[in-house]
Amino acid sequence: MLNITSIKKGLVIDHIRPGMGLKIFEYLKLGKADFTVALIMNASSNKMGKKDIIKIEDVIDVDYAMLGFLDANITVNVIEDEVITEKINLSLPKRVQDVIRCKNPRCITTVERDITHKFVLIDENKGIYKCEYCDHIYSWEV
Repeated sequence: MLNITSIKKGLVIDHIRPGMGLKIFEYLKLGKADFTVALIMNASSNKMGKKDIIKIEDVIDVDYAMLGFLDANITVNVIEDEVITEKINLSLPKRVQDVIRCKNPRCITTVERDITHKFVLIDENKGIYKCEYCDHIYSWEV
């Protein structure tokens, strides 16, 4: 059995869909970190069967909306003195900016260069977003 020790102060990103842990690790640029980081992939989970976990032995700035967009089932545990002081349950954000790009060739965001790509969540159960400019639909697997 794999044993990863507890962390004194930092974050534990838990309940990540299997395979998404590496994407989140890369998104957070944890490969360049100068502090201890553990990426655990395909860990056993009673709730999910398998899950990924990221343990970060440092307090870092995290965009919870973006993490929720990548995987809405994530739980972020804030650790201080080896104790969970806060548990943050993520969900799909209502709006995302410059995270996904509109694929509609007629959308103003593909014609004009410096326009922020903005999407609004229209169906939380199916993870469907709509471009604010042209109403193009973007579907994300929930």
